[in-house]
Amino acid sequence: MVSMNTGKAAAKKTLQNTLAGRVEFNGVGVHSGKPVSMSISPADAGTGITFIRSDLPVEEQRDIPADITAVAATDLCTVLGDPSKGEGGNHVKTVEHLMAALIAMGIDNAMIEVDRAEIPVMDGSSEVFIEAFENVGIVAQARTRRYLRVLREVRVDMGASYAVFTPCSDGRGDVTEYDIEIDFDTPLIGRQSWSGELSPSTFKNELSRARTFGFMRDVEKYWAAGFALGSSLENSVVIADDHTVINPEGLRYEQEFVRHKALDAVGDLALAGAPFLGTYKSYRGGHRLNALALEKLLSDEANYEWTDGEPASQSNGRSVGRVELVAVRAPAYSADKS
Repeated sequence: MVSMNTGKAAAKKTLQNTLAGRVEFNGVGVHSGKPVSMSISPADAGTGITFIRSDLPVEEQRDIPADITAVAATDLCTVLGDPSKGEGGNHVKTVEHLMAALIAMGIDNAMIEVDRAEIPVMDGSSEVFIEAFENVGIVAQARTRRYLRVLREVRVDMGASYAVFTPCSDGRGDVTEYDIEIDFDTPLIGRQSWSGELSPSTFKNELSRARTFGFMRDVEKYWAAGFALGSSLENSVVIADDHTVINPEGLRYEQEFVRHKALDAVGDLALAGAPFLGTYKSYRGGHRLNALALEKLLSDEANYEWTDGEPASQSNGRSVGRVELVAVRAPAYSADKS
C-alpha cells in the first residue's frame, strides 16, 4: 500500500508514446465557420504536445505548448497562445477535444500543424481523432512518462459551481479519476453525472463520441459575439425551445450531455503537461473552472509532486512563453459550445 499524502511515493513507471506516422484532418472551425486543415506528426520523446500555426509567416511561427501557462481565454472554448492580434496572431482555439483524445490514448509527444486559429471541430466529439490514432498506430519511446500526483485537496468555488482535486485514496494505487456533475434548468438534461477511471478503453467507449451541445435560444447571441459560426447539426447537439433534441439521429449516449462535459474536462486538464494522478470532481463546471482549478493546484508545490519521468520541453526553442489567463470574466457555467 502506498500513501499519497505523506512522503515521497514510489514513481509510476510507464513509457512515453508518440504516433507511428502523420495523420491529417480537414473540417471547419465550430466558432469561426472557416475551413481548417490540420496535421499531427510524431515528435521526439520529451518534447510534449505543441501547436504550430502553419499559415503564419515563417518568422512569426512559434511553438504554442499545450500547457496551462499558455491558456489565454476560456470563453466557450480553450484558447492557447496570444489572441491579441486577432486571427493573424499566434494562437489556437478549441483545443480541448483533441487534447482529450491525445492524453486519453496515452500520446505524450506530437507536433500539431494547423492552418487557421482554430482546431477543426469534426463531428463535435473526439471520435474522429481516436480513430485516426488507432489507424496510424501509437508507438512507445525510450523515456519514462512524467505524472503529476495530487498530494492534498485543492478546491475552487464560483457561486454554485465548484471543482476539487483530491489525492488517490490509500489502497487505490496511482489512478486518474473524474467525477463530473451538471445541472441544467431544462427537463431534457436536468442533473446528470458521470464518474470513472480514465483509460484508453473507458474514454473510447464512454466519452469519445459525446458531442458539444447548445440551445437554439442562444444562437443569435453567440453569432453576435463571433461564436458558433460553424455550428451545425453535423457537429453539435442542438436543443430546441420545447426541450427536445433537433438532431434527427437523437443522442449517441444516455446522458450524452454530461459525458461531453467530462470529455472537455479531460482535455482541459491535459494542459497540466502530463497525466495527473488523483480525482477531479466538478459540479456545474466548464472551461474556465477547469483552468482555474488546474492553476490553483499548480500554484503551490505542497499540492502536488512530479514522478521521476522526463519533463516535456519545446526542443526547437520557439516557445510561446507565459500567457496569463485573461478570460476569467466568462461564466463558469453556461450553455456548452465547445
